[in-house]
Amino acid sequence: MNKFKGIAHKFGDNIDTDLIIPARYLNTHEWEELAQHVMEDADKTFVKRFKKGGFIVGGENFGCGSSREHAPIAIKAAGVSAVIAKSFARIFYRNAINIGLPILESPEAVDKIKEGQEIEVDLATGTIYDLTSDKFYKAQPFPEFMQKIIAAGGLINYLKNR
Repeated sequence: MNKFKGIAHKFGDNIDTDLIIPARYLNTHEWEELAQHVMEDADKTFVKRFKKGGFIVGGENFGCGSSREHAPIAIKAAGVSAVIAKSFARIFYRNAINIGLPILESPEAVDKIKEGQEIEVDLATGTIYDLTSDKFYKAQPFPEFMQKIIAAGGLINYLKNR
């Protein structure tokens, strides 16, 4: 599935991996447990307000900090369809692709989309459609092989299926 529709949840610049999943929860590798605490230190109400299929919209340097793979795992396990940001920390970007979490860079979308707006993302084309304001934004779509990795649920599943 290349299209996702849901509600946008906005965060600012420099959301580091400690804000995405606090270190106090790193003693577990259970995805469901991590999902219960995602974004907890950035917004204590996020998990209660978030509905599966929604989006995280971040600013510059999303996922900076430590290289822990727990951060994109927690986001994916919570049911986030994709993360849209102005830019991503390099290691977060790689970890997200490796576990099959779609991420898109679109500074214009981040600047215009507001908290609570309904958006639709087409991963194949890199199109972000803000249904609330009836505006389209563009992100660079992933190359076909990366789309296959994401569709497979991550790099390990992709390699198993080859």
